[in-house]
Amino acid sequence: MLSLADLDTRRSVPTRQLAAPGPDDAQLLRLLRTAVRVPDHGKRVPFRFLRIAGDARAALAEAAVARLRQREPDAGAAAEDKLRTRFTLPPLTLAVVTRLGPDAKIPEVERRATAACVCLLLLQAAQAEGFGAQWLTGWLAYDRPFLEGTLGLAADEALAGTIAIGTPQVAAPERERPDPASLLADWRA
Repeated sequence: MLSLADLDTRRSVPTRQLAAPGPDDAQLLRLLRTAVRVPDHGKRVPFRFLRIAGDARAALAEAAVARLRQREPDAGAAAEDKLRTRFTLPPLTLAVVTRLGPDAKIPEVERRATAACVCLLLLQAAQAEGFGAQWLTGWLAYDRPFLEGTLGLAADEALAGTIAIGTPQVAAPERERPDPASLLADWRA
């Protein structure tokens, strides 16, 4: 049974510290089976996945770098290399796509929250299976020419983020976490 101590060990492993092997097809489907167990008001399933693996990693990396050059012609080699390795170093990246569009009953913010929960559960599932993972957004997650022209998202879709998954090459260090007691207040009538 999962314990709070298990949940407390979750750490993001930077993409530059993820290497092969990544999950095989059966392992990936197992991770996704866990990731889809999220709160979903109205059972809309407002998300889908894009797998970026194999040769697609380098192709997507070059497309992202080309878009960076369009957006920021003076970005420089270091920015290009950082963006390129975001996709080429981890053996697997999953894009978690949020399905939006009109919905008379379920507000967009709730559908976005559901997709964000998918991202978190995917991180937890990857770690539970011995992999490392990192959830990334950045400008790519909001750049419509990249999202629609490169990733093929529809106009009514958004990117909740990309989840890089692989075998951690280092133990991810703990980072400072907020004190829950300082965040808690009692509501009073």
